[in-house]
Amino acid sequence: MGSILLAIGILTALGLVFGVVLAFASAALAVPADEKAQKLREALPGINCGACGYSGCDGYAEAMAEGSAKPGLCTPGGAEVADLTASILGVESGGVENKIATVKCGGRNEFTNRKLEYRGLATCAAADRFYGGEPACPYGCLGYGDCAAVCDYGAIIIEDGLARIDPKLCRGCTKCVAACPKSIIEMIPAGARGVVRCSSTDKGAEVRKACGVGCIGCKRCEKACEYDAIHVSDFLARIDVRKCVGCGACADVCPVDCIDIFGYRPKKQQKAAAR
Repeated sequence: MGSILLAIGILTALGLVFGVVLAFASAALAVPADEKAQKLREALPGINCGACGYSGCDGYAEAMAEGSAKPGLCTPGGAEVADLTASILGVESGGVENKIATVKCGGRNEFTNRKLEYRGLATCAAADRFYGGEPACPYGCLGYGDCAAVCDYGAIIIEDGLARIDPKLCRGCTKCVAACPKSIIEMIPAGARGVVRCSSTDKGAEVRKACGVGCIGCKRCEKACEYDAIHVSDFLARIDVRKCVGCGACADVCPVDCIDIFGYRPKKQQKAAAR
């Protein structure tokens, strides 16, 4: 019994000695914290969304402190964070290019066909794993709200089976982009004039079978635009936000109404409302 107690005592003593040695070694070998990086980290919002292109706020702060990243990449923080981080770095603030998320799909329930009935876990991620989900369109919104669930700003709601983003509430954190299994949420400049509400690159005939408001690649929009701001490639129209002036000519000629020019009502809709 005495030998057992002795062994326990020796092991305990050794543990204490090693613990003290490790504590001293840790203190002696510790790398001094970068005060500038700490200040930058405190200035960032701390949501670790990755919109800046780094792993999170810690990574972005370290990159700025090292000089490999510039201030103004934190979209959720906006101009206030851009100015604050620039002052910590002692450089002039260039502001921040605000971006907002937009859903490149217009397939509400009334416009879309279904290829199956899904009764599993009510998430987009789960539904997508089951033969791509209910919609006949392989690119369409699944409507279970995975994007809304990760949005910290209440900017996303699901209406009639389709995600809708309020640009006034969106802070550009990109969490919804990462959460969407269909990759139909895209970040666009806050000053963009419009977007094509479709992501399908299938041929027009296939699109018509699946959705009544999907782009059919007819190129009427491309021919109507005098600013060279919209082009069709891979059977899908895409707007160049740098050239688009929001005139609405493309939306007027679109036969399926998949082009959304913000604040503009296509002429055929105006005529219908006037009747």
